[in-house]
Amino acid sequence: MERASSVPAIAGRRRLGLRRAARFGYRTKRRAFIYGGLLLPLLYFVGVRLYPILYSFNVSFREWELLSPEKPFVGLANYESLLGDPDFLRSVANTLYYVAAGVPAQLATGLAVALLLRRIGRLRGLYRAAYFIPYITSIVAVSWVFRWILMKNGVLNGLLLKLGLDAQPLLYSTSQAIHLVLATMVWQSVGFQMLVFLAGLENIPKEYEEAASIDGAGAWRRFFGVTLPLLRPVVLFSAVIAGIGYLQSFAQVLNMTSGGPLNSTSSIVLRVYDMAFKSFDMGRASAATVILFVLILALTLIQWKALNRKIEH
Repeated sequence: MERASSVPAIAGRRRLGLRRAARFGYRTKRRAFIYGGLLLPLLYFVGVRLYPILYSFNVSFREWELLSPEKPFVGLANYESLLGDPDFLRSVANTLYYVAAGVPAQLATGLAVALLLRRIGRLRGLYRAAYFIPYITSIVAVSWVFRWILMKNGVLNGLLLKLGLDAQPLLYSTSQAIHLVLATMVWQSVGFQMLVFLAGLENIPKEYEEAASIDGAGAWRRFFGVTLPLLRPVVLFSAVIAGIGYLQSFAQVLNMTSGGPLNSTSSIVLRVYDMAFKSFDMGRASAATVILFVLILALTLIQWKALNRKIEH
């Protein structure tokens, strides 16, 4: 009888052990799948992003010319050379101007368009598409179209002459070219900002605006007291993305002016391109990219501190 009663108990323990083993195997496979899925993007980030950054730091401390087999360590000589180079300093000043003027203009224009589109009922999709198409259009194509419009004998000067006004040098002027290049950048990026702000506006509960309206707040007071504070996370995101984009200005500058006239529109990335692929001076080019990295990091932190504040209810 004891043997007969112990057989079901042994079988039960075996089944319990098999279930535990199956559960353990499922957990192991699940964890392996999760960590494996996380590992692939991590390896891509390390190999394609982090390693080149660290390698660029190494190159920036060496006299690294492509045509020379020797790469001697020179310390901060490349950085000192850049800080004493008036062309590079001019490109830094131009890039900071792109950021300081372009980010507010891009955000203000995108928010204004989003507010207007939010109020129309008919053809809303058509207007959204019309404003968004320039953003997805090739930067090179847009730059060359504007270059054609802004030539000395281009469309804009032709229009000015028909109105009885004097023709302008435009892209051939050291004082006008940088503003025209910036205007092209802002014009092409408005569609992206418009969509971001539209998404943010749709997430604002209408009860807040209705309550403010009942309290007697006008349109401007509702905007600055309710809408804009609730859009702060969206403004932070847009400002950071736009700031990084303007710090990396390259395609528009290269295709519209090639940095001229007299380096009046040159940007940091364009100077990096010239030093690396025209002068083959990878050491100074890498030092310039490190300086750009520091500027991007500093700007992002400043924007984060300035805009990422809790909303007081």
